[in-house]
Amino acid sequence: MAAPAFAADHLVRDQGAYAAAVKKAAPGDRIVLADGEWRDFQIVFTGTGIADKPITLTAQTPGKVVIAGKSNLRIGGKHLVVSNLVFRGGFSPTKELIALRRDSKTIASDTRLTGIVVDNFTNPDRRAEDIWVAIYGADNRVDHSWFAGKGNAGVTLAVIRPKGQPQANRARIDHNYFGPRPPLGSNGGETIRIGTSDESLSDSKTVIERNWFEKCDGEVEIVSIKSGGNVIRGNMIVESQGAIVLRHGNGNLVERNIFLGKGKPSTGGIRVINRDQMVRDNYLEGVTGTSFLSAIAVMNGVPNSVINRYHQVANARIERNSIIEAARITFGAGADAERTAPPVDSRFERNLIVNADGKDIVRNEGDVSGIAMAGNVAGAMKLARAANGLLYPADAAVDAGAPRDLVPLKREEAGPDWYAKDAPAAAAGRQIEAPAQADALAKAVAASAPGDTIRMAPGVHRVLGPVAVAHPLTIDGPREAVIESLGVTLFQLFPGGSLTLRGVTLSGAEATGTSRNALVRAPQAVSTYNYRVTLDDVSVRDLTAPNFDVYAAMPGTFAEKVEIRGSSFAKVSGAVVAAVSETGSKGLYSAEQIEITDNSFAEVATIADVARLGTDESTFGPRFVMTGNAVTRGGKVRLSGVQSVEIARNRFAEASGIEIANSVGAPVVRISDNRFAATPEPKVTKLYPQGSPDVVMAGNIVVGRP
Repeated sequence: MAAPAFAADHLVRDQGAYAAAVKKAAPGDRIVLADGEWRDFQIVFTGTGIADKPITLTAQTPGKVVIAGKSNLRIGGKHLVVSNLVFRGGFSPTKELIALRRDSKTIASDTRLTGIVVDNFTNPDRRAEDIWVAIYGADNRVDHSWFAGKGNAGVTLAVIRPKGQPQANRARIDHNYFGPRPPLGSNGGETIRIGTSDESLSDSKTVIERNWFEKCDGEVEIVSIKSGGNVIRGNMIVESQGAIVLRHGNGNLVERNIFLGKGKPSTGGIRVINRDQMVRDNYLEGVTGTSFLSAIAVMNGVPNSVINRYHQVANARIERNSIIEAARITFGAGADAERTAPPVDSRFERNLIVNADGKDIVRNEGDVSGIAMAGNVAGAMKLARAANGLLYPADAAVDAGAPRDLVPLKREEAGPDWYAKDAPAAAAGRQIEAPAQADALAKAVAASAPGDTIRMAPGVHRVLGPVAVAHPLTIDGPREAVIESLGVTLFQLFPGGSLTLRGVTLSGAEATGTSRNALVRAPQAVSTYNYRVTLDDVSVRDLTAPNFDVYAAMPGTFAEKVEIRGSSFAKVSGAVVAAVSETGSKGLYSAEQIEITDNSFAEVATIADVARLGTDESTFGPRFVMTGNAVTRGGKVRLSGVQSVEIARNRFAEASGIEIANSVGAPVVRISDNRFAATPEPKVTKLYPQGSPDVVMAGNIVVGRP
């Protein structure tokens, strides 16, 4: 886009002056918002510029105009530019924060968004769905902008192709920084989506080029392509759970992208569906995903598929990609009773597949005779890191893998250069003493700040509760520090709160609740703040009131991790981990990762009750690990819809057993090297014909009869 020739600047200081300036703006004019906070500002920016004289809406000083509160931006017209605005400290009151249309009749075209920042401008209800940037019309560009912290449902940036409007968009999305997006725990957490299934058989011709994706973990599709003729080129995908997915549409090109998983769980690559897809010259290192999240996943299709299911792969070309230290390449991914159409007329050529241990990472889940293999190089070999930071065969004669002239995008080249990508380092927390006195714990928590540690003195701390925890906090003490819960909830998390309990003893012998008690309860208000709960070297005893849980999830909230290690539990009437609060069928669940290691459980009704219902395939978890524990009497483990299960090296005696129901996707279940004495053998079932569970039970010892 040519540099604009400005005719006049209109500096405006309030919303009324802005509205007047828009009405009289002519080609080449700039409307300049004065520095400061503009709160509850629903901006409508319309006009008709010309190619070399666009009408511009901008900030007086980049980074010093903050749009806050319940605000949004609608743009309609031609040859318009919006630049250097920051959206922070609020959320959109409508379904689209920035919409490249004023209404259905006034669409934006030849319009540019540049230097836009959307920083945690997220609806506090994680279930409320909105789109941060909705691109309508044709020949629009979004560049050098910054998007991070979307915690509610909805795509970060979408090219909208309404039903009945199959025209090409020719959108350009380049040099943007897509920063951390936490796991949503349901479908609808894509970072970019191009189209929907309705018009997916026509071409959008959008280019997604030279963007930086960092920790974009919303769901399994980081970039969801639902149209044809698009180009995804030269992007950096760094420590991001998910994949680039050619979900609908034909004739897309994915080339010269760099995926750096760095060993992070569920980091994926490129998933291929539909016709005429080209995947070439990409570099993937350290990605850990399997099945749909494999470095390369070529899916099985549905015969005569309806438009919103899975069309058969045909004429795919996958060539000259480097796949280094990856967990899996999957052909025929998703093959099941519905997806029975294998790839046809496709080629997998001159790809480089290297793992240090020489392990074969290719898995065929269906008929792969329709994929011709030629010139691929696989196995252990010596690699050297080149000047561009990437690994290549030390032997230059190896004619396979990504080209040596790849130029990785630098982090500083993405987004505006005036807005920092990294949050300020957190200050070291203080230590606050809590004597064994009435209300001392509650007072110490109320006086604490994020990152503080409350040190419990030896003695009995009787707490009526609930103690409100609204920021990350550690409560530490010796086992002689006994916290007695007298109410229904001991620690109540609020949005932004996380809790670590270390060393102390927790007792419920004096609790008065008669319904559903809990020592630690998730936020009760729907929240986009993900949280963590850790119990480390604690003793929990006498939770004998009816249905007394240790940790209880709540609907509409989400735990990144629940970790219980080196602790002892005796006489618990409920569940140590109760994560069954989401009861709908859309794939919602309560906790991403649950780890239970090296604990003892005696007369505990349930160790873990975890559920993810429905058949949606767009999420990563839950992940459940239970290793090195001793379970005596009781201790039911009930898991439904969990995507990754490891239960190993535990000892069960007179226990209630393990029940696992697989319901969606390609769950991995590993139950190994456990000892079951007078305990039922693990029961693993499949609830629906969809999905392909991978179940291994090995090395277990069963003695006695339950």
